[in-house]
Amino acid sequence: MRIDRDSIGTLALVFVVGAVLSWLLLRFVGVAWIVWPLLVAIAWFCAWQLWFFHVPERKRCGSDRIVSSVADGRVVIIERTHVDEWLDADCIQVSVYMNFFDVHANFWPVDGTIEYYRHYRGKHMFANKLKSSDDNEHTCVGIVTPNGERIFFKQIAGGFARRIVNYADTSKAKHRSPAAKALKNHFPSVFAGSQCGIIKFGSRVDLFLPVDADVKVAVGDLVKASETVIAELTSGK
Repeated sequence: MRIDRDSIGTLALVFVVGAVLSWLLLRFVGVAWIVWPLLVAIAWFCAWQLWFFHVPERKRCGSDRIVSSVADGRVVIIERTHVDEWLDADCIQVSVYMNFFDVHANFWPVDGTIEYYRHYRGKHMFANKLKSSDDNEHTCVGIVTPNGERIFFKQIAGGFARRIVNYADTSKAKHRSPAAKALKNHFPSVFAGSQCGIIKFGSRVDLFLPVDADVKVAVGDLVKASETVIAELTSGK
């Protein structure tokens, strides 16, 4: 199991706190029917955090014209909207909400080059609220495919999320994935299915597609990052 390297510190803290609590329970609480359920709960929480921060091995279904899901979760929004930032165009918004039990590693949706990145500080409302897209802390990334299509997506922090990592942020010193290293060296090519970052705890990803894109999912669908086709782009057919 591969763990997201930006989350190793968080996991270490979880396991240290779990170990200390377990020792205190065994050392100072002598009631078995209290101690053992609490120990099981601590073990379950540590195992859940290990699952939450792991980076799954996924089959790549995206390409320069096949858009794959950025995140695991459930499709909660599909609608036509206008995006002023970077795109300045009408587009189709497809939003995926991640709950506490989804893997939160994110993956690039298409092959292309990074032409835009920005991080916004903000509130931490629950990510299923519509206003969270603009009001919550979020990142924005713009990708241009080899066929000239422009894809835009947001990673949005949720009510408990306190950190977003995106490898398009070249100001960071830590770049560990091949895509991140390429960006650091000013070769901003990215490939669908490779990790683009992680959002810690409940959160949402908004994906903005050209209006003529052939959307392949519906509201309520469960999707998997890298393995679920969100849409097919018309250019390059």
